[in-house]
Amino acid sequence: MKHDCTTHGRPERVLKNLNQRAPMARFIAPAVLALGATAGLIGQETQDQAAPLAQFSSQVQLVEVYATVTDAKGDLVMGLSREDFEIYENNNIQDVSTFAAGEFPLTVALGVDRSWSMAGDKLRLAKQASQSFLRALKPADRSMVVAINNDAEMIAPLTMDRFNQGRAIEALDPWSTTALHDAIIATLDRLAPEPGRQALVIFSDGADRYSKASAAQVVERARRSNALIYLIAFGRERSPLLAELAVVTGGRSFLLRDVRDLDKTLAEIARELRYQYLLGYTPGDPIESGRPEWRSIRVVMKKPGLKVRARDGYTTE
Repeated sequence: MKHDCTTHGRPERVLKNLNQRAPMARFIAPAVLALGATAGLIGQETQDQAAPLAQFSSQVQLVEVYATVTDAKGDLVMGLSREDFEIYENNNIQDVSTFAAGEFPLTVALGVDRSWSMAGDKLRLAKQASQSFLRALKPADRSMVVAINNDAEMIAPLTMDRFNQGRAIEALDPWSTTALHDAIIATLDRLAPEPGRQALVIFSDGADRYSKASAAQVVERARRSNALIYLIAFGRERSPLLAELAVVTGGRSFLLRDVRDLDKTLAEIARELRYQYLLGYTPGDPIESGRPEWRSIRVVMKKPGLKVRARDGYTTE
C-alpha cells in the first residue's frame, strides 16, 4: 500500500504496515503456549493451593480462554472457582487443568478512527473516550495507540507512557478515508507476539471505505487472534461487523447514541478487563500440526442465573 510521508502537522507516519513491524506469532489456539506467560497472575489457583505456579515446557499444548461472568443485572461476578465452569471443545467436555481469577496484566491497543467521516463531534468524543480509557488502565498495563484513516498509523508505541500517548491522541485531527478492516488486521498482527492477555479497543463510526480486506477476512483474522475486541461505535447505527468481532472474541460492542452514556460505557469496559477468569485445558482430541481446522469453544456456568462471555473457538495451524 502506498503511503504519503508528508505530515501536514500530524504525527509522523512510522509504519508502512503494522504487521510488517512484528510478524504474527505462530499459535494454535486462543493461547496455545507455555504457561510461563501466565506467571504472576493474581488469584492463580492450582490443584494444591499451597503449591507454586506450575512450569510448562514449550512442547505442552494448552488452550487458554478468558471468560467474563455477569449476573442477571449485568454486574460482574467474582469469587468463582474452577468447579463453577464447564468448557466444551467441538461439543466435547474438556478437563480444566489450569484456572486463574483476578486482575491480569493487559496489553491493549487503542484504535482511533480519525477519517473524514469522524470529523466534528464524533472525533472529539473518540479522543475524549480513548484518553479516559488510558487513564483507567493499571500502571503495569501496556498500551499503544493506532490512528485509523486510509492506513494504520502507530502514533504512540507500546509502552506504559500514558502521558505521551494522551498527547498523541489530542493532536489527532480528521484525515483521509477509512480503511477500518485493514487497520484491525494490522493491529491484531502487531499484538500477536505479545505475551499474556490482549485487548483491542476501537473507537469508530464503523464505516469502511478503503480497505483491501473484506469483512469475512477481518472475522477470520479475529478468530486466530488472542485479543478480546471491544468496539465503541459513534453514530446512528452499529456495523454488523463490529458486533460480530466482539462476539467471536469474547469482547463487547457498544453504540453510543448519547454523549451522557460515554463514561458509563468506558467504565463497563474497564471493569470487565480488570477482572476475568482464565480457563486452560489440553484438548482431548490432540492437535495435529500442519492440519488447520476450526474448533468451537463453549463455556458453561453451572450456577443458575449467571452469564458468561468468551471467544467461540479457534483455528489450529
